[in-house]
Amino acid sequence: CGHEEELEAAVTENGGRVIGWRQVPVNRDSIGKNAQRTCPLIRQLFIDGSGFADQAEFERKLFVMRREMERRVEGCYVCSCSSRSIVYKGLFLGTQIDGFYEDLADEHFKSPLALVHQRYSTNTFPTWSLAHPFRYLAHNGEINTLRGNLNHLKVREPHLSSSLLGEDLRKLLPLIPPGQSDSACLDNMVELLVAAGRDLRHVMLMLMPQAWGANYHLGPDVRGFFEYHSAMMEPWDGPTAVVFSDGVNAGAMLDRNGLRPARYTLTTDDIFILASETGVADIPAEKVARRGRLRPGEMIYCDLVNHRLVSDAETKNEMARRMPYRRWVEKNKISVRSLFDSISASAEMPDLTAHQRRFGFTQEDVELIIRPMMMKGAEPLGSMGNDAPLAVLSGKAPLLFNYFKQLFAQVTNPPIDPIREELVMSLTTYIGNHPNILEETPEHARLIKMERPVITDEELNSLCNIREAGFPSARLSIQFPEGGDGKELRAALDNLAESAVGLVRSGVRILALTDRNIGRGYLPIPSLLACSVV
Repeated sequence: CGHEEELEAAVTENGGRVIGWRQVPVNRDSIGKNAQRTCPLIRQLFIDGSGFADQAEFERKLFVMRREMERRVEGCYVCSCSSRSIVYKGLFLGTQIDGFYEDLADEHFKSPLALVHQRYSTNTFPTWSLAHPFRYLAHNGEINTLRGNLNHLKVREPHLSSSLLGEDLRKLLPLIPPGQSDSACLDNMVELLVAAGRDLRHVMLMLMPQAWGANYHLGPDVRGFFEYHSAMMEPWDGPTAVVFSDGVNAGAMLDRNGLRPARYTLTTDDIFILASETGVADIPAEKVARRGRLRPGEMIYCDLVNHRLVSDAETKNEMARRMPYRRWVEKNKISVRSLFDSISASAEMPDLTAHQRRFGFTQEDVELIIRPMMMKGAEPLGSMGNDAPLAVLSGKAPLLFNYFKQLFAQVTNPPIDPIREELVMSLTTYIGNHPNILEETPEHARLIKMERPVITDEELNSLCNIREAGFPSARLSIQFPEGGDGKELRAALDNLAESAVGLVRSGVRILALTDRNIGRGYLPIPSLLACSVV
């Protein structure tokens, strides 16, 4: 393809040796015209791994080599770079794959396991590059929290370190290229966590945890496992069923809401089949040994090394006892009372109208939202859609939350909130999260835990006066002169940002934003009206 030298350099510079290249035999006449027109050149590169200590080290180095190849050659997509598994995929129907890839019709191509997925592009136009990743997983559904997941990863990346990956870690970052599907982003995240030394099952439970609230009967060790990881990694959440494999063993799991189907059959000759629907393969009734379906948050695992089908409970208990997660959580957790436990009447009644005007409340907000909640204890109701102008275009000072829009799933899934779905959702918030998610230490559990992200002034004062070591606090002013113009506001924002960055770098973990002089010649910075704690 004209870039062989660059691709081979990515191999040799990372300790590998190039054995040779192979042109993959394909039948372009077996696929559609659009797929033929955009079909890429498909080649295989063979790499000698005899110079590495074991297969695990070789796999880590292959991961680094692949990322280097993709970085050096624009438009190069490496379907798989592994000593354990190989990926065949493309822009065609599932029934066309063995007609296109002639390898798959060869009797010498045998494997104890196979993951097969045919996807429908519900919100993107189908292309070769958006075919399912398959390096570690395939999934049916959506990751609705994707933007938040990617933002969290971006913040963590400068702080990541791994004893196994060492200096190679810098070659892997940034981990997730822009423009990928949600499946590919999740696959990249799985790949990094496995390369850093975690068991694949551990990684999947960490990224897609089951619901583990007070209403669920779980063993103390399993509960400790999920609580420890909830502070380390936010869920990659959405209606999804996932199948995963490291090329040796394979498994499947369902999202914690159970919003996608996953049914399985085990035959009398020890063949295990799992799919979104039952009946994908014709199996005579007399050969069926067991049938079932995954429940919300449940995992099933095929241990092909020991020829065992591992249950959900066995997997979670095994993962939970690898480290003393429960003891770490119990010893290091610092709790702060929640908002609804600490509401108290104010000693002085402020000018309510002036406060409402200052904070951007409208008559409509008062009549349609606040009054029903206060007078009747009822939930405010409204119709779908909002034809109000964008807050950023307003000539007034809208409420902070008017600047934000909630993203919903783009297919058939209803929005889910923590009131109606309290069994599977939580508003628990942590302060002091450790950014390095590649290591596991007791310090990862040393956090301030709040049941809700909204706090009272009393709770804010309590936070700022915490005497726990490692949680220093500071207060920053969010005011600027009442007669000031846009330049003064910009200067105030710049000074605030500079001060905040300096304090965080010096080790401050709690920042309180205060407006004590408001109403005495000063105004609050509009974009920070609703901020309390960073």
